[in-house]
Parts: sequence; structure tokens; C-alpha cells
Amino acid sequence: MRISAKIHKNRTYNFIIRSAIILTTYGFIYKQIFHKRRLDDVISLIGDLMHNPEIYILSAWVISLMIVNWGVESLKWQFLISKIEKVPFRRSFAAVLSGVSVSVFTPNRVGEYFGRVFILEKANPWKGVFITIIGSMSQLLITIIAGSLSFLFYFPLYFSHSNIYSHYLLAGLILLVLFIVVSLVLIFVNVSVLPRIVGRFIKQKFARIYQYFSVISYYTSFELGTVLLLSFLRYCIFALQFYLLLLLFSVEIPLFHGLLLISIVFFVMTAIPTVTLAELGIRGSVSLYFIGNYFIHFGILTDRLNMGIVSAASALWLINLAIPALMGTFFVYRLKFFSKRPRED
Repeated sequence: MRISAKIHKNRTYNFIIRSAIILTTYGFIYKQIFHKRRLDDVISLIGDLMHNPEIYILSAWVISLMIVNWGVESLKWQFLISKIEKVPFRRSFAAVLSGVSVSVFTPNRVGEYFGRVFILEKANPWKGVFITIIGSMSQLLITIIAGSLSFLFYFPLYFSHSNIYSHYLLAGLILLVLFIVVSLVLIFVNVSVLPRIVGRFIKQKFARIYQYFSVISYYTSFELGTVLLLSFLRYCIFALQFYLLLLLFSVEIPLFHGLLLISIVFFVMTAIPTVTLAELGIRGSVSLYFIGNYFIHFGILTDRLNMGIVSAASALWLINLAIPALMGTFFVYRLKFFSKRPRED
């Protein structure tokens, strides 16, 4: 009887948590899209562009790249999590979308770590959390590298006539950025030694946390390098998405300058703390400042270009976060927050 009552209680708790996640996800996306009315201008602009046949081709590419984007992320997580549990690609894809559903309303998307790991059946979810953090750190590292290197091109192109500009300052920035980039890459691919270092100072009362944290040592430098390459591939996909959306909304910008400015936009948005990272207004403002600066530099910025830039940033949020979050709610009911089966330590 006790076992039956415990199973029933676990099912009840699981149902409550799943329902809360789904309702919160829908509520947050409704607030972002409909309550704040930020996509009204996007819809209006799309109506003006419907006569252009290229919109259908570009839209198909952007949607297809969204699927590829999360497919690559699923492949990366499947590769990482295989150290503690073999997960089929379909279940990995479901876990990633579930993570998006949870993360879309949490500060700095930290809910992503927990939204994925509860799809595991045998492995300890806390080990899964630390493994998921490795994947997120690899994506963050690629964003920092791309943004930093892009800034080295951005600085002389847009500040060459400024009083602060000098060749000595540029040389110093190049050395500083290269030092930071190389250091961060070396630290990441050798992060497996971190548990050994921490283990020397860990106290007995933190021994259980250290046991979960030590999962980081399971990976070789080659495997972590592979994770970085997958993160770079994913970065290229959503940077290309943004560029295609700019073209879709009639923001004509050369490929090199477009990708350069997009990398800086992604870098700045990553640095913005709390849940405002998911705010359409923040995304639109950052995109408008940097991409708009390109057109200001040539004296051709217009209200229509402003609207196109903000619309592209809003559409990117809608396609890459809102739609996958809504899709992920269909998989949330597979998450097991309270399992009747004991998990491995």
C-alpha cells in the first residue's frame, strides 16, 4: 500500500510541475508577442512584402535552419550525455525542446539545464545538469570568440575617424583579444582537470556535490574540441538565419558587414543579465544600435530600415525561441521530476 501511495503521489507531483511549466511558458510567450504588441509592426511589414516572391524562399530557408539549429544542439547534447546514459536522438531532441520551454521564462535561461535532464531514465539528473552546463559554456565561448574577433574589424571600420582611434590602440586590442580567445579555448578543452584541482580543497560536507561535479572529468580534450565544433556550426546557422531575416525585411547589407555586426549583437545580448535577454525590446534595441550604425555611417538610415532591423530581430526570437518553446510543451509531459525508479549516483 505504501509503495502504491508513493507512486500515486509522485505522479501527482509530476502532473502539477508539468502543468505549471506549460502554463507559464504559454503565458510568457503570450505576454511577449500579443500583450506587448511588439510584433504588430512585423506583421504589417510582412503584409507589405507579400507581393515579393523571394519572401517565400527566404522564409523556407529560415524555418529549415531553425530545425537544423536545434537538431545540431540535440546531437551535441546526445554526444555529451552519452557518458552517463545512452539517449536516442529522438529523445535528445525532445529533451532539448523541453529545455527551451522551461528556459524561456527563467533568468539567463538557466531552466534549460533542468528542463533537459529529467528526461533521463537511469542517470542522476544532477550529473546531467553539469554535463548540460558544459554544452552551454561551449556555445557561450563561441559567442565570445566570434563577438571579440568581429569587434577587431568593427573598431577600425567605424572608429577610424574618432579621436580615440590609433594604430597602437588597435594593436593592443588585437593582442588582448587573441590572448583572451586562446586562453579561453585552452581552459575549455582542458576543463577535465578542474575536478582534480577542486578535489584537493573540497570539504567533506560538499563531497556529494563534488561527486556530481566530477562528471566533467569524463571528457577528453578531443571530445571537448568536438563539442566546440558543433557549437560553432550551430552559431553559423543562427547567424545566417538573422542575415536572411534582414534580407527578408529589405535590410540590404553586404554579407561580411552583416555577419560582423550580427556577431557583435549576439555578444552584447549574451552579456545582458536576467530574463531581459529574451525580451523583444532588448533584442530590437541592440540590433538597431549596431546594425543601424552601419547605415548611419553611410548616411542612409530610414524609418523603414529601422523597422526592418527591429522586425528581423523580433522574428528571430519568434522562430528560434517562441516556436521551439511551444513545440517543447508537447514533450514536457515526458519529464519525470519524481521517479519511482531509483536513479544511479
